[in-house]
Amino acid sequence: MDRAIPRRAPRRFRDLLARREMRALAALLLAAAGLFAFAKLAGEVLEGDTATFDRAVLLALRNPADLSDPIGPRWLEEAARDVTALGSHVIVTYVTLAVVGFLVLSGRRAAALFVGLSVGGGALLSAVLKIGFARPRPDLVPHAVEVYTASFPSGHAMLSAVAYLTLGALLMRVAPLGRTKFYVLAVAVFTTLAVGASRVYLGVHWPTDVLAGWCGGAGWALLCWLVLNALQRRGAVEPKGEAAEDRPPAPQIAKFSGSAEGR
Repeated sequence: MDRAIPRRAPRRFRDLLARREMRALAALLLAAAGLFAFAKLAGEVLEGDTATFDRAVLLALRNPADLSDPIGPRWLEEAARDVTALGSHVIVTYVTLAVVGFLVLSGRRAAALFVGLSVGGGALLSAVLKIGFARPRPDLVPHAVEVYTASFPSGHAMLSAVAYLTLGALLMRVAPLGRTKFYVLAVAVFTTLAVGASRVYLGVHWPTDVLAGWCGGAGWALLCWLVLNALQRRGAVEPKGEAAEDRPPAPQIAKFSGSAEGR
């Protein structure tokens, strides 16, 4: 009698769907937490409850004898200027357009449109929030770089979170290995944190401006990830193939030995 072929694929496919739903739920909860934290910070800032914290952090990063001199060696200040440029509109726009161009040339126009709308929407949201809150820039210490807009939230912190986390999420969907996915996420998070920290170090933002930018940008990026996940499940973003982690496992065919076949 021939052995029955094991029916493992349907069960594994259901398990895969369950894991995706759990990831989507976790992302939704994290996005809600980020947006709630942003709203909480905004309320505290408007009421003036963060003034003591903001002043203490800014002064801790300056030479007490000369407030125009950030603590640390001279090269650290120059490095901070280089790092802070990674969150500027010019650099983020350049990186985004470069990725969009690559996706278009690769035949992934839906993904290119998604990236453009995600980063562009985050930049627009940041600009609207700045106008709405109209918080003055710190006047406690001299600014180490030129600034032209309002202070809350930090545009560099929010824009870097939106851009790099969104692009990181897109790359993670096609990364073949778990350690590769972790590397992509780590680079995106580290870049976002470094840009925000540089804004406080250079004296152009209150710490709560940066915290709010991180929270708002991460919340937006997670919402975009949820949309990306839904589009990929429908095949709208990756028309030429699914991400490796989303492919249902192929059914395994039982292998028979020569003696079994002769029975």
